[in-house]
Amino acid sequence: MSVRNHSFVTEFVIVGFPGLQPEFYGLASTVLFLVYCCILIGNVVVIILFATHNVLHKPMYFIILNLVVSDVLFSTTTLPKIIARYWFQAGAISFFGCFLQMYLVHYFGSVTSLLLLIMALDRYVSICFPLRYPMIINNSTIHILNVTAWVLAHLPSLSMVIRAYPLPYCDSNKIMQCYCDHIAITTLACTDRVPYSFPAFVLAMVVLLGPLAFIIFSYCSIIVAVVQIASSQGRLKTLSTCSGQLIIIALYFLPRCFIYLASNIGIRFSTDLRIVVIMLYSLLPPMINPLIYCLRTDEIKQIMIKRFRRIQVHVQ
Repeated sequence: MSVRNHSFVTEFVIVGFPGLQPEFYGLASTVLFLVYCCILIGNVVVIILFATHNVLHKPMYFIILNLVVSDVLFSTTTLPKIIARYWFQAGAISFFGCFLQMYLVHYFGSVTSLLLLIMALDRYVSICFPLRYPMIINNSTIHILNVTAWVLAHLPSLSMVIRAYPLPYCDSNKIMQCYCDHIAITTLACTDRVPYSFPAFVLAMVVLLGPLAFIIFSYCSIIVAVVQIASSQGRLKTLSTCSGQLIIIALYFLPRCFIYLASNIGIRFSTDLRIVVIMLYSLLPPMINPLIYCLRTDEIKQIMIKRFRRIQVHVQ
């Protein structure tokens, strides 16, 4: 179907939260702007620490660096437009721009999913095969795996856009979401959505559940390996190396799986509640992850402690 012949929509309008009253637009935009600033500051600090300290040039920190970049790019793709919508009433986005944003939203989501799989692989080999770890997991291996994640993530994102772009959009142009995503856009199509939404749902589940299945397997194996450690102190120390990653993984996967499953098995939420949940799971991880990196990884924690001590010495 030709877009020119069958689509009368030339631009979309990002509505954001449909139930939000105009008197709260300023507050909403301010909160979102502060969230964006926190995301940028926190993640840029991690990037600067990585760039200025060679001790962090290890496999795990290269994975973290890629996660940081993905989080910053995802936030920059989504937040400025919704901030402009509430701050300047500039919610309009071009037809092509909306599909570009949709592609980038799903692309960076897929990249993060694959990077979390690589992170789980690193912990799995480190704990279950500690003697072979230096041979299996090194910087070169991680660079190859990270690049592979960024390349493979194009496939599901392109597939969604290629199937959704030619649909006829001839009725409403209001996106009931804070950014353009596949569900929000295809809901507006003047055609039966099922033949397009179900394959997209299957693809999303593969991207989510494929890495999640390996992550569950790896951490189950880690638990088995930890139980076999003789000393309780050794068990706690080993588990502590995984706690930060488990928090990051849970923040990413659990809410997404719930929303995808709920929307496809008939569980209905109010539009505003659904958008709030989506924004929370989209923005909380990029905002919280830098804290987890700084507090739950020994090298970064030690670097931060030394920095604060130097600042205290200079102040005194």
